[in-house]
Amino acid sequence: MTQAISVHALRPAESRLIAAVCAAHMMSHYYMLLLAPLFAFVRADFKVSYTELALALTVFNVVSGLLQTPVGFIVDRFGARMMLIAGLTVATIAYAIAGIANSYWVFVAMYGLGGVGNTVFHPANYSLLSHYAPKQKIGQVFAFHSFAGIVGSAIAPPTLLYMQHLFGWRGAYVGASVIGLIVLAVLIAQPEPETVEPHAARARAKARAGGGSTWSVLLTAPILLNLAYFVLTSIMGGGLNTYLVVALGALHATPVGIANMALTSLLAFNALGVLAGGVLAGRTTHHAVVAASGLAVGGVVTALVGLFSLPAAGLIALMGFSGFCVGATYPSRDMMVRAVTPSGAYGLVFGFVSVGFNIGASIAPLVYGYLMDNGAPRAVFLLSAAVSILCISTVTFGFSKRQTA
Repeated sequence: MTQAISVHALRPAESRLIAAVCAAHMMSHYYMLLLAPLFAFVRADFKVSYTELALALTVFNVVSGLLQTPVGFIVDRFGARMMLIAGLTVATIAYAIAGIANSYWVFVAMYGLGGVGNTVFHPANYSLLSHYAPKQKIGQVFAFHSFAGIVGSAIAPPTLLYMQHLFGWRGAYVGASVIGLIVLAVLIAQPEPETVEPHAARARAKARAGGGSTWSVLLTAPILLNLAYFVLTSIMGGGLNTYLVVALGALHATPVGIANMALTSLLAFNALGVLAGGVLAGRTTHHAVVAASGLAVGGVVTALVGLFSLPAAGLIALMGFSGFCVGATYPSRDMMVRAVTPSGAYGLVFGFVSVGFNIGASIAPLVYGYLMDNGAPRAVFLLSAAVSILCISTVTFGFSKRQTA
């Protein structure tokens, strides 16, 4: 009975910390969307080309991709919460300076600094969630974490455009940083639960003691296949989300309004799918089956949209269904990574596999843009479907059970 009371007493502290971590994830996605809705205003102010301004995003992705794995190692050795606080602080300061400084090169440099801050979120977040979420709820917690990121992306355009209307694009950047400061204050106010601190301390001690062997786990087949999973899903989703509207117009003469409704349906139901996938992940251990099934359905539906001209209602419904099925795979994806990760290396491994997002984000615009430029809009859908099906192979061979400590 004493043990049951103790576990119950931990719940509020754990819940508050988990909520703060999810808020930080929301903020990371919000920051990643800063430039997109304000692109035209920033470009006009600095009097640069689209390519020159896009350099800021390239620098962000390169820095994030190169440093995320080493930062994950530091997270495991020195603690996730303080690293998360540091990362959010660096990102918040960077984007505030980007908005204040009247220099294009300072703007680009601050996106590089923002990339440094961004390296912390995935390794630190997943480390904290893995240590402090109850085992029976870990799938749902991962789902809330992913959902929070989607919310950050969703609220960024309208809020940023509203702030731009009131204060200009520079005021929007400063306003975004103010929001970041609020989230930072919430995170600082939530200490790691003291009663479970020994578990986290043991994990960090294990990481310190086995530094060499911990790094070697990154070269094992399950981890490399999970990295490939992240790369492929980033290519699949990033390309389709970016080019869906123009590809539908070029291929099926779909009106822009209908095509945008299809994209909205895809993204909205993707978020709902994440929440449903969290419930499912908590009720099954067959995470590879869940991921493979969702990817297969999403791939088939995407191919159908590319092959057949559908009525508006059918198009919107199918894209929503595809988004829901793919979204439902996210919690199981995270559970699969966790399952093949040593208990003292959550930051390192999640940091490593999350580099796949940066790799995919760098590849997708070029490949899908090439298809559109060469008059092959149907290939946008068929390639996305093919990548989705190919990704199933990484799920099939990349997942193996292990006993968690």
